[in-house]
Amino acid sequence: MSQIEIRLPKMGESVTEATITNWLKEVGDVIEMDEPLVEVATDKVDNELPSEAEGTLVKRFFEVDEVAQVGDVIAIISTDGSAAVEESTPVKTEVKAVESSSTTNSSVNEIVNAPLEKSTSDKFFSPLVKSIAEKEGITMATLESIVGTGQSGRVTKKDILAFIESGAPAVTETKATPTTVSASKKAAVVPAGGNGFLCNIKQPVAIPGPDDEIIEMDRMRKIISERMLQSVHNSPHVTSYVEADMTNIWNWRKKIKGEFQQREGENITFTPIVMEAIVKAIKDFPMINVAVSGNQIIKLKHINIGMATALPSGNLIVPVIKDADQLNLTGMTKAVNSLANKARNNKLSSEDIQGGTYTVTNVGTFGNVMGTPIINQPEVAIMALGAIRKVPAVIETPDGDFIGIRYKMFLSHSYDHRVVDGALGGMFVRRVADYLEQFDPNRDF
Repeated sequence: MSQIEIRLPKMGESVTEATITNWLKEVGDVIEMDEPLVEVATDKVDNELPSEAEGTLVKRFFEVDEVAQVGDVIAIISTDGSAAVEESTPVKTEVKAVESSSTTNSSVNEIVNAPLEKSTSDKFFSPLVKSIAEKEGITMATLESIVGTGQSGRVTKKDILAFIESGAPAVTETKATPTTVSASKKAAVVPAGGNGFLCNIKQPVAIPGPDDEIIEMDRMRKIISERMLQSVHNSPHVTSYVEADMTNIWNWRKKIKGEFQQREGENITFTPIVMEAIVKAIKDFPMINVAVSGNQIIKLKHINIGMATALPSGNLIVPVIKDADQLNLTGMTKAVNSLANKARNNKLSSEDIQGGTYTVTNVGTFGNVMGTPIINQPEVAIMALGAIRKVPAVIETPDGDFIGIRYKMFLSHSYDHRVVDGALGGMFVRRVADYLEQFDPNRDF
């Protein structure tokens, strides 16, 4: 009997896990080589995994909505047809005992064997993380307060071990029995570094009326909801606004867009032109291109620009242009168009949405003149581009001022006030506007 183990493959840098969203083959089904076997989701991107062998699916180790780690065996295929079909069996993750020498609080030691209570939120915790929490006496309330670095903000083994080593799991609980914890005296602990946030305010409950329609959030909407809430909790947002004169850019694009389409086979929009100015400004103000880890600021070497893009479903996704500072305007245009097309056709890979350091969102697409965008964590800033409008404006000339018609656009710059002060945030968006207004109308592309 020959059996092939099908493992969850690596699907991009920093991707460590995936959620099983749909099995395309049932146990006992015959499957061809490279025929789709299972659909998985990594953060916001769905992937269809092909079979690595031809034969009969005899075992599945994960059910729908369960999370597998990269390298986990998710199924077994018999290649000679002689294997007995087995019932699907969820994988039991082997957990090694975590040394707790750094945790000396007596109240923790009293509840080491306490069973972990059921989560009251929609957060997912892997069996490994739950087992470590049980062994260390970490309550579910405390576990839910840990800011995770995994996909969708999930708490990873690394996160919980770092939490333990920091001495944070000093749970001030009253011992009820050797194996139980008093539910009435739970204390939420925020991780060291001050970047965790636990909101204990009870959420209001909306009661639908008899004529109201109830719509269940899909998986992506749940992820967006969780990440936006996390971003607002983690980062104190400040927004600065500047109005930029886009007249030179408007006239230049109108003049060259036909030639650009003919020569490059691409449509040039305003987005890559603004991105070019943003990249220049990031080079001038590199402390915008940073990330926060506890009490440390990580100054990022690469400039990777995320572009918020609407999907056919109405949800948003942020594909990333890697090393945007290495591209000229033509290269930037092709990168923008390629990612936008892949997003519209649900062809984005996990790698396409990883590694962003600064994000741009074009609210002008919807006719909005400005917005207050929410930071795409773990970045520290995001810029919204408003609609370009014809407006009357004062034009200064050597012969005096006069009123003329100009094309203007608002830039809205939201930034994390923990590490970006008003001076830096304001100067940055002003510099972007300067580069746009100083655009050379005689330049080539």
